[in-house]
Amino acid sequence: MNKVFGSAKEALAGVLKDNVMIGVGGFGLCGIPEALIQGVKDHGAKNLTVVSNNCGIDGWGLGIILENKQLKKVICSYIGGNAEFERQFIAKEIEVELTPQGTLAEKLRSGGCGIPAFYTKTGVGTLIEEGKETKTFDGQTYLLEQTLTPDLGLVKAWKADRSGNLVYRLTARNFNPMVAMAAKLTVVEVEEIVENGQLDPDQIHTPGIFVHRIVLNPNPEKRIEQRTVRPG
Repeated sequence: MNKVFGSAKEALAGVLKDNVMIGVGGFGLCGIPEALIQGVKDHGAKNLTVVSNNCGIDGWGLGIILENKQLKKVICSYIGGNAEFERQFIAKEIEVELTPQGTLAEKLRSGGCGIPAFYTKTGVGTLIEEGKETKTFDGQTYLLEQTLTPDLGLVKAWKADRSGNLVYRLTARNFNPMVAMAAKLTVVEVEEIVENGQLDPDQIHTPGIFVHRIVLNPNPEKRIEQRTVRPG
């Protein structure tokens, strides 16, 4: 089966709609699906809920759809680094569900495994605990956290074959495998596409069963969030 689409616009057609939940891979600007995020902006879908570690920076990454007022809610673990995100949050223009980073990763991983909820000690005794069920195991209190299964997943990988088997590169792997597993439909942006059978099975990080559509972006910008240059 050939899952390759000619552009981000084509790959998002018919699956990106108003009011859906989108899971997006990346950590900061590392491993983000740049072309697919631009595709979301160009599409113009509104009232989106985004699940991602953070919401990009001003003018790049998820920051561009935030600035375009396409988001109604962000489920994330980090706000800092994006002044517009902070402004919208303080002005109550957007709903934010802050989630501890490890819990967020497990919400996606468990969702992809068909597990509806799990217990964790993270957040006990903090604001995270409010409104959540607790249970005691061996004298320790745990919170019950519901998992996440986004309607659409946007993922960045380094390489794919035409069946959607994926290989990530170094730290750009981050949240991408969990998003690919958890989403009901996953669209992946890659830098290289090879023929089926050319990937070493032992090197595949995400099996093609989790991938529905693929877009080639051979020259992503890969911007850096903060660049510090020591004076000469």
